Amino acid sequence: MPSREYQSRLKRITEQIESGERIAFDDGVFLDQNADVLTLGRLANIIRERKNGNFAYYNTNMHLNPTNVCVYRCTFCAFRSDLKAPKAYTFTDDMIRNRVHEAVESGATEIHVVGGLHHQKKFDWYLNVIRTIRETSLELHIKAWTAVEISWFSHLTKKPYVWILEQMIDAGLGSMPGGGAEIFDEEIRSQICEHKADSTAWFDIHRTAHELGLRTNATMLYGHLEQAKHRVDHLCRLRELQDATGGFQTFIPLAFHPENTGLSHIPKAGGLTDLKTMALSRIMLDNFDHIKAYWIMLGEKTAQVALSFGADDLDGTVVHELIYHDAGAETPEGLTVEQIHQLIEEAGRVPIERDTLYRRVIREGKNWSVGEPVLAAAAP
Repeated sequence: MPSREYQSRLKRITEQIESGERIAFDDGVFLDQNADVLTLGRLANIIRERKNGNFAYYNTNMHLNPTNVCVYRCTFCAFRSDLKAPKAYTFTDDMIRNRVHEAVESGATEIHVVGGLHHQKKFDWYLNVIRTIRETSLELHIKAWTAVEISWFSHLTKKPYVWILEQMIDAGLGSMPGGGAEIFDEEIRSQICEHKADSTAWFDIHRTAHELGLRTNATMLYGHLEQAKHRVDHLCRLRELQDATGGFQTFIPLAFHPENTGLSHIPKAGGLTDLKTMALSRIMLDNFDHIKAYWIMLGEKTAQVALSFGADDLDGTVVHELIYHDAGAETPEGLTVEQIHQLIEEAGRVPIERDTLYRRVIREGKNWSVGEPVLAAAAP
């Protein structure tokens, strides 16, 4: 039976959540270490429904990973390749155009671009990826380049982050994904990705993007070497920048897949850990509108349950995703809109197709347009 001290503290935290108050770092660690998954889910769902009602969002998107050749050798990564390795690849302009045409034909509203940092490619090659997409389609929203990639481009050109981002915006960049965050604590970060952009660079780049009007996402990689204090610290740092800029759209907890990595000896996080992390994220990130259950990593069933544990978004149709499948993800590379609707409706939620900026997508045959942002106050 929980002690009186536990019950008293949990009661206070519950009252804070019900009244919309912010949860402090120490209380976040307490919840992570002590609260059971159903308690966390119940608390997270209060916030989830306050913000997004009964809606669950998805988008019709396609991934483009232009190369897997990468200068970094992150311990946790199974996607990267050496230049002369059998699995190494690099897209040509024609291959990029073909992927864009495929995206348009499938009805996608977004193309998501991330990949390796090819040490033999100059900045103009990466810039040309965005230009080629935009020249091929004016309609697709281009969400591209993590902060780690922007940091690498700055290294290549000896130019500040703001110059890099301005060049990308001029070429057609519409928003940025949140990858590369991993875990912000430098002691843990140095063990899993010691050479790539540190947490200071990650925050500087996202802050600069927000100042330029770019919306960005944020992530956290969990289930490797980190502990409760590192996870909660990560969330609190994101919350602090969001207070300052308001530029983050969505937070995505990413489960570490140890298979085919340098940390393959670590057991993969189970479904309960996935749900606890999802719920804790929703509780701590009171100033984030959306929490995403990335079904590619979680699996369809866990992502479905996560819609009652703080998540309000399943990502999307996600065709041609390679990074997490190379790490052992056994989920399909894509889901149809009908399959996504079924997952959401079975969870008792109402499916809403959104574009990258969370505006409702309105479809008429093969044509689509966007409406106003969906408001939680209107949610059933």
